[in-house]
Order: sequence, then C-alpha cells, then structure tokens
Amino acid sequence: MRKNETTAEGAGQLHSTILVIGGGAAGMVAAIAARRSAKGPSQPCSITLLERNARPGAKIRISGGGKCNVTHRGTPAELLEEGFLRRNEARFLRHALYSFSNSDLLELLRLRGVEIEERADGKVFPVSGDAATVVRAFEELLRESRVEAHYSCRVRSVERKGELFVVTTAEDVFTADHLILATGGVSYSKTGTTGDGLAIARSFGHTITKPSAALAPLFTIKPPPASLSGLALRGVSLVATAGGKSAERRGDLLFTHRGFSGPAALSLSRDVAELMGVARNCALFADLFAQHSSAELEAELLKQARKSGTQMVRKFLQSCPITPPNGSFGAAPHGTIPTALVTFIMRHAGLENDLTWSGLAREKRQSLLLALKRFPLGSVRDVPLDQGEISAGGVSLSEVNPKTLCSRVVPNLFFCGEILDYAGEIGGFNLQAAFSTGWVAGVNAAKSG
Repeated sequence: MRKNETTAEGAGQLHSTILVIGGGAAGMVAAIAARRSAKGPSQPCSITLLERNARPGAKIRISGGGKCNVTHRGTPAELLEEGFLRRNEARFLRHALYSFSNSDLLELLRLRGVEIEERADGKVFPVSGDAATVVRAFEELLRESRVEAHYSCRVRSVERKGELFVVTTAEDVFTADHLILATGGVSYSKTGTTGDGLAIARSFGHTITKPSAALAPLFTIKPPPASLSGLALRGVSLVATAGGKSAERRGDLLFTHRGFSGPAALSLSRDVAELMGVARNCALFADLFAQHSSAELEAELLKQARKSGTQMVRKFLQSCPITPPNGSFGAAPHGTIPTALVTFIMRHAGLENDLTWSGLAREKRQSLLLALKRFPLGSVRDVPLDQGEISAGGVSLSEVNPKTLCSRVVPNLFFCGEILDYAGEIGGFNLQAAFSTGWVAGVNAAKSG
C-alpha cells in the first residue's frame, strides 16, 4: 500500500491494487488467494483488508458452537448435491467448489498445524475443538501474505471514480484498482453482518434479493409444553405446510422453550420463511417413522396387536424404535420414542393410557397411525432472521460471473461469501462455500490487474 495525496478533509488517502472489505472466511481467503496469484515483483500487488470488528473471523469463532464445523466431507459433486438443494445455487457454486475444494482447504489448514477430524455425520472439525485455532491459522496466512489489515475499521461509503474505487472510513480514504466485497449477509448482527455490503452493491446498480432467515430456529405461536423442552427426536422428518405447499427435512429435532431447533429445524427454516410469505399459517409436523410408509407402519401395528393383545399400547410405544431403518422395524439406531412424548402421542390419538392392543379398534388404530406419521408441533410464529447462522438473499447470482466472481455490472468489482444470494444446508457447507468463493474472487482479482 502506498499513501497518495491528502484529501481536502485532511484524511490520508491510501492506495492498493486490491481492497477487500470484510474479514470473515470469504474475505480472509480472498486476500490470501490474491497474494498467491499476484504477478511477479516487476508488477507489485498491494492488498488491503478492512474489517469492522477488532479481530477477523467473528462468525468462524462461533460456528459449530465454537468448535468450528469448517467443512463437510465428500467430493465437490457430493457437497453440491447434499449441501445446496436449489439447482441454480448449486450450479453457480460449482466452479468455486471445484476450484478450491474441501481437500484444498484442509491442506491449507494442515500446513498451518491445524489437525482435522471427520465425524460420522460427515461434518469436519479441528481436532482441538476450538474455532480459534482455525482463525489463528488464517491470521498467520494473512501476515505471511503481506496483507495490510485494518481492524475496527467501519466503511462509511464506497464510490467509483474513474477507474478507481474510493472507500471512505472514519480515519482514512482508501483507493483501489479492484474491490472485493466479502461483508456477509444480515444474520447474527452482533458479529458485524448488518447488511452494509448489500447497500454498497445496491448503490452500484446490483439487484438485491431481500434477505431472509436460513439455518434459524423456528418459534411457534404456542410454545411446546414445558415438559418437552430440551427433548431431542433423532432422525425424524420435519414437515412444514402452508397454502397448499410443503417442505421437509430429515434429521434431529430439538424442542425448546420457544419452538424448535436442531439440524432438521435449522435446515428447514429457509423454506419455512418462504412458506410464511405465501400463507401466514405455517403448520409443523413430525414423522416419527420417516423411512416407513403409512401402510408399512399399519402392518407393523397389526402384527403387534396379534402378537401381544394384552400389552398396553403405551408400554409398546415407550420401547418402540424411533425412525427405524427401512426393512428393519426392530432396529433402533436413533433410540426409542422418548417416554415424555408418548403421553402426548396417546393424547393426540385420543387413546386411554391403559388401552391394550386387543382394545385398539380400527378407528383408534388409524388415529394412532396418524399421530405417529404426522405428529402436530404447532404453527410457526417467527423465523428470527438475526438468530440464523446465515441469511438467504443477497446479490443476485445472475449479475455475477460464477467463474470469476466478478460483477457483470461494474468492472473489477468482485463478490464472495454470504453477500451472494445462496444458502446451504447445515453441516459445514456454507463455510466451505465462503472459502471457495473467496478463493476464486481473490485469484481473479489478482489476475485482472
């Protein structure tokens, strides 16, 4: 970076070849990638990063409950299929995830001494169990890459003057040949993601898809009973319906004092937010036997009635596997139906607590079947945008070149990370997308210089 003239207001004017706004996952990787792709010493490349927080990587530090679910295992194709269910978003991210894959990311971290472990569910974490080890690795890489980092630096305005971008902060005026916006979305505003980058993009003529919640808890109009708060249902299907439309996710579901959380609820939250835009009354249901059809489950209930006519239905449910695998009703990889929930299943089905199988007439059996396959969880009151791990919406993908991450509207303007209009599933997919898009943006910003 070199200091040019002084502005009329007296602030120093600092020029860089590449200026990155945002010091999260995407921004840090963009700056590192830019240095690695910069041309030789005959054409020096100066790189500056501006971050509004006192330290970089605020959302990395809290990801995965502070343990940092840094990515997900699998090939790029598998990550795209499992983690990005909307075809246009997966198609947009394809080049980035192949250009800088999870393997590339993990190798970069291993070279900085960060050991990695894969969990059975495919999530990848640092062995330390501490997100700070990942952030420190990137801080070291920024220093090695000779990136001029300015922290506690809030951007006030960004303009395009001739061939230069002019970025004004409280203390300085920065100019740059290339600008990379990596400011994130609008979730978890306490980490600094307050939508500043979206406003900048809009000022340059970009279309902004209205932000909405993603990977957020679901708050219901009537909270779950206090006796169920903290209860977890493993492997169930969570279904949301509104206005004749529905959406579904399978995974663990957690009852809270305000509604529902856990992987199934978080993954479904983006769809729920959209359904509520169609019809305010969005109802939630849990399928406790997601891998069995209603006919298969009814056959099992009839089999149990013939075998154990004197057994109380309630006792059977208390020892019954929840979400048993297809073709193996007796297996219990997800445990059994929680005893606390059995009372509510019986109540919803209209069955007496002491009812035996011999007394379970067809009408009552149908009621029990419905309670097990479509257990009502209430209607959604809110999907809190600020409590989402990420936000959907952002800069329209049609206005960004997916192979370079360069704006199709403004030359030498690049976007990466959550500022773009995509949102992945829970499990490390979104961090990987941030790292991957950041890498592509940094590489191409350096190459276009």
